[in-house]
Amino acid sequence: MPVKTFGSAVYGIEAITITIEVNISGGTKYHIVGLPDKAVSESLLRIESAITNSGYRMPRQKIVVNLAPADIRKEGSSYDLAIAIGILAESEQIESSFLHKYLILGEISLSGNILPIKGALPIAIQARKEQFKGIIIPKANAREAAIVNDLEIYGVESLSEVIEFFNGQKTPKRVIVDTRDEFYHNINNYESNFSDVKGQENIKRALEIAAAGGHNVVLIGPPGAGKTMLAKRLPSILPPLNLHEALETTKIHSVAGKLAASDSLLTVRPFRSPHHTISDVALVGGGGNPQPGEISLAHNGVLFLDELPEFKRTVLEVMRQPLEERRVTISRARFTIDYPASFMLIASMNPCPCGFYNHPERECVCAPGVVQKYLSKVSGPLLDRIDLHVEVTPVNFSELASDRKAEASEVIRERVIKARQVQAERFAESHDVYCNAQMTSTSVREICKINAAGQVLLKKAMERLGLSARAYDRILKVARTIADLDSSEDIKIEHLAEAIHYRSLDRDGWAG
Repeated sequence: MPVKTFGSAVYGIEAITITIEVNISGGTKYHIVGLPDKAVSESLLRIESAITNSGYRMPRQKIVVNLAPADIRKEGSSYDLAIAIGILAESEQIESSFLHKYLILGEISLSGNILPIKGALPIAIQARKEQFKGIIIPKANAREAAIVNDLEIYGVESLSEVIEFFNGQKTPKRVIVDTRDEFYHNINNYESNFSDVKGQENIKRALEIAAAGGHNVVLIGPPGAGKTMLAKRLPSILPPLNLHEALETTKIHSVAGKLAASDSLLTVRPFRSPHHTISDVALVGGGGNPQPGEISLAHNGVLFLDELPEFKRTVLEVMRQPLEERRVTISRARFTIDYPASFMLIASMNPCPCGFYNHPERECVCAPGVVQKYLSKVSGPLLDRIDLHVEVTPVNFSELASDRKAEASEVIRERVIKARQVQAERFAESHDVYCNAQMTSTSVREICKINAAGQVLLKKAMERLGLSARAYDRILKVARTIADLDSSEDIKIEHLAEAIHYRSLDRDGWAG
């Protein structure tokens, strides 16, 4: 009778339990069946060495390992430990009576050490759904898996520890994490603060509006004006993650293998800043063995694209659909995977190649037409999806030398949270809309109503700036957010005027 152990495979951000059957019979060859990839096929060579170096015997007979369901492709090295335990149990070197109660996961080195895997959190969530008693997992992944309660999590460092556990000789120390305590203890641990920023009050105001409504932002200004410094502090004024968002974000980082051994739960909003040489697949996700891209790693957080025009145009264009739909669908011949991608986009750019076009003090040295060519690297449809275009001017010496303490992130964050609470009540009956930036065109017509004076102002702005229908909606959404920050039920003309002001790249002065 073949011995069964249980492992797990991760597809997208969900896990599927894999049954590993091991049968030993007369013969001399080793076989793994059930659509294994190269890493899985090579596992028996690693396992043979690990078993021998751990002081046990590798059977010199025909070994057939079946990974079920057989029609799902098995990838990676996380099945090593479960296969090794199955072989030892089938050859009666360890007790097999309670193997069925545990998921067993881990890559094995030639010496028998257990190496980390990816996707421990979604695997643990699925194990609890299927009522497994516990998980045997590499020690480096134990805290990550332990945030799922009602499961026994044992972090192991060697094959010998697992054998001793199943033989009843020695039980590893159980890893226990108080999820709520961990979450609430670290929820405000941001290294950067807006109090560090001298001057730039108008830019802070724009970022406060962006945070309050979940709007995308592009910062345009010369080198050294503080664009990157401001962008890095945006997460510190966003509302804290709730526990559901923290779990969802942690799952994505777990699948991508981005969690450190000391981490169990991501408690602060992610901030991702990919280099401008990134490929489109690395940005949106995919590949032969699909993995989440940077936009999914920024889920529930901020994606910062520094020097926006330097990114390849194809890379920026593939981001247009995820910006609207807040998810990425990776399709292959045999399967389709969805990755969530609800993020705030904040981009920065110089106004021209030399960086000093429209600078108040320094002269631009770019040739005629170069500014327009530089700005045209960022397509109009992408800019339409960015709600706020904000000019960043250099900070003067008196502000830099001032001892006056700037407003702290905590103070700004309170106003943002208050505005988000208003939006939460407004969209309480909507399942996919949580903030003003996510409103549909239908919702904009219903919620963002303006008076006759506002209609006249917006009409003039539309005609003068040549704004698209999408830009019209963006202005109304931003105006609604400004009104929420002002605790106003109606969108007043001053709210609308401020929202129109945040369309810098649509103005005549940016034509080059």
